[in-house]
Amino acid sequence: MSQKLTEHQLKSHAKGMEQRERQQRLKTAKKKMRRNQAPKKARRKDWMPGEVALGEDWDEVENWGDDYEDYERIMPRDEGERRRAIESIAFRQADSLVSDDNEIVEVSDPETAIGLVIEVSKGLFRVQIGSRAALCSLRGSLNVEETGYTNAAAVGDQVVVREDGAGGGVIDSVLPRRSLLARPDVYDSHLQQVIVANVDQLLVVSAWREPHIWLELVDRYLVVALRNHLPAVICVNKIDLLEDAAELDKVMHPYRQLGYPIVITSTRTGAGLERLRGLMIGQTTVLSGLSGVGKSSLISAVEPGLNLRVSDVSDYRHDGRHTTTQATWLPLAAGGAVVDTPGIREFGLSGLYKADLIDFMPDLAEHTSGCRFNNCLHVDEPDCAVHAAVESGQAAASRYDSYKQILTTLPA
Repeated sequence: MSQKLTEHQLKSHAKGMEQRERQQRLKTAKKKMRRNQAPKKARRKDWMPGEVALGEDWDEVENWGDDYEDYERIMPRDEGERRRAIESIAFRQADSLVSDDNEIVEVSDPETAIGLVIEVSKGLFRVQIGSRAALCSLRGSLNVEETGYTNAAAVGDQVVVREDGAGGGVIDSVLPRRSLLARPDVYDSHLQQVIVANVDQLLVVSAWREPHIWLELVDRYLVVALRNHLPAVICVNKIDLLEDAAELDKVMHPYRQLGYPIVITSTRTGAGLERLRGLMIGQTTVLSGLSGVGKSSLISAVEPGLNLRVSDVSDYRHDGRHTTTQATWLPLAAGGAVVDTPGIREFGLSGLYKADLIDFMPDLAEHTSGCRFNNCLHVDEPDCAVHAAVESGQAAASRYDSYKQILTTLPA
């Protein structure tokens, strides 16, 4: 015998179904977030679509769990509204995330679009939205407070843009970054400036001569890559200036032992360019290195149609003249992209302390268990196993020299 439900029972049943549906959507959003957020991010918060940044509130969402309905039952009215706002942001962010194959997912808001920042200059952002580019400004309330970075958006960022219909627009928000490369800000050294976001690998470019290869800078970049979970490739350019092949093999031996891919190139002779092109196809690669080492020339050789501006090395100082003045995102015809970054004389390691440096130089770190003191910095302490390994030839002296030089620049 069927039983007719009262109006109150029908409303209660409908509310229960709505709650269960929202709870399931929330679980799905959390799973998307976990899959797309890179581990050990340098910054504490990610920019979210909308006015509210989840931050610590997202941690609270993580803990709602199976008691979701109980929370709703006892929370005051304003608390319920706050949680609804957090839910809304979580759903919108998860729906806007980039898929595993790096294709941009459309957002549901018809007034906004997802784009890729391909160039930044004087506070303006050139954003690629499908087949068109828009020159965008940053929404005034999208500031950089508490992020640890002095720029809210950078080349490589995926952003939510509200277009103005006249070829421009406003960046409403920045989607979570899966990777980044940053350096200390020029004016606020306790903060960092994001150079590029969402890249797959770091290509460390050095010249064999003009300017002379600078191993400390190479090692700094490798430390940065490890800290940011970026695979690294080492490129030694201007190999046409090489006089002694044995010397090159000796210099590169420690890096081969560590498993880094090494490409020896010359844009004058074409040596190594095919191998370099193969390593870059299908990947988003950021090029970094001292000014004048030939980064722009290498990109132009890999993708001739780009015709990037290049310059010679100073005859007097034998160092580089700056060609690239800002990071620029450049798509490759065969798939993937390359980001050309400004040449820099120093690369800081903001946030890294002396005691932590050894952990990012694994060929030296493997000897630390034999040190007499647990807090050994491996410089002039007695019974230091790292120093002994260098003396006996078990560890590379060049890498140890870089370690000591970098160590002097880090806080205790």
